[in-house]
Amino acid sequence: MILLEDEINGLSDEQIKSCLAKSISGRKLNRVLLIPPDITRPSSGAGKITSMYYDLLKNERDAKVDILPALGTHVPMTRAEQITFFGDIIPESSFLVHDWRNGVKKIGEVPSDFVYDVSDGLINEAMDIELSNYILDKSYDLILSIGQVVPHEVVGMANYTKNIVVGCGGSAFINKSHILGAFYGMERIMGRDFSPVRKVFDYAEQHYLTKLPIEYVLTVTVTKEAKTDILGLYISKNRDGFNKAVAMSQRFNIIKLDKPIQTCFVFLDEKECRSTWLGNKAIYRTRMAMANDGHLVVLAPGVEKFGEDEEIDRLIRKYGYVGRENILKLCKSNPELMGNLSAAAHLIHGSTDGRFNVTYATRHLGKNDIEGVGYDYLPYDEAIKECKQRKDVYIIDNPGLGLWMLQDL
Repeated sequence: MILLEDEINGLSDEQIKSCLAKSISGRKLNRVLLIPPDITRPSSGAGKITSMYYDLLKNERDAKVDILPALGTHVPMTRAEQITFFGDIIPESSFLVHDWRNGVKKIGEVPSDFVYDVSDGLINEAMDIELSNYILDKSYDLILSIGQVVPHEVVGMANYTKNIVVGCGGSAFINKSHILGAFYGMERIMGRDFSPVRKVFDYAEQHYLTKLPIEYVLTVTVTKEAKTDILGLYISKNRDGFNKAVAMSQRFNIIKLDKPIQTCFVFLDEKECRSTWLGNKAIYRTRMAMANDGHLVVLAPGVEKFGEDEEIDRLIRKYGYVGRENILKLCKSNPELMGNLSAAAHLIHGSTDGRFNVTYATRHLGKNDIEGVGYDYLPYDEAIKECKQRKDVYIIDNPGLGLWMLQDL
């Protein structure tokens, strides 16, 4: 394992590139696959790291380098987004596009009895493990999975094998892993390692992923005054680097408060969040800090839709964010929800179960759209004006980098 940390000043670009160079030194590498996140993870530092690896491998060692963003269910990146996130050093021809519905192959399964045990009896079904056909291409000498460890609503702490089995996985595994986390309960998962979902990912890694030439390049980051610092960089073949990254992220990315938040304004970057599918991190990253009967205002200038694809968008509009118990009942009576369990999980993640109120302040979606899925609506400009005038509100600039919770949780 290669480990580099500076929790005071953050790591310099020179330190990072030296560390990356060390990780590939002495190897004969003809073809390499880099798997970073997409534009929806702008504070991960992964864009810069991917560009550095490309330069080290392609320009200094003349290796063939392909880039496969771990889209999961997200829409493919545009060329403008590629340049924004990775810089212009990587040509468009080097990018591959993950197809979570059709571009995958089953490599094994997590057995039903294992899923039953780790879920405390909530789910008793096997989970097919599907991976991108690109990852299964045996011509790659090395596959580097690059990404940020941070609290997460589905798995507890993001990244490591999640980047592979979900970010580059298929619909069956994405659906079932998401509903497993939703059924188990976000409050029991977020900010913690060894959740039921993580145990399923670990099973996949131990039984199937070790056969592939995958190594993990993980970061822990913080943002200070619009500047993102990489506090830790962890490179390893196994779980060792992830364990170290989890410990640091739990220290720096979990914000513990002395009292509940009564009124909270959360800003969503318009380049990062163009759907509630992505923007609802404003809800689930704050839910353990919000007061009962509190008010959460989501400032969402870029949100223009609900789902990342047309079918999921349709399901969100049809069923709405109506609470965990209602969604569970709807799943039993509606085959289309059972066939899209990741959408059902998302509807649970975006619900408050009536505990606090959510207002979405948008520019592109109208009052009927927002209220149709169960939220209150406020025009974006009015919400911004109110946020500036009020002195009694808690403001969060980037919900993607943290988890807010009370001290006693």
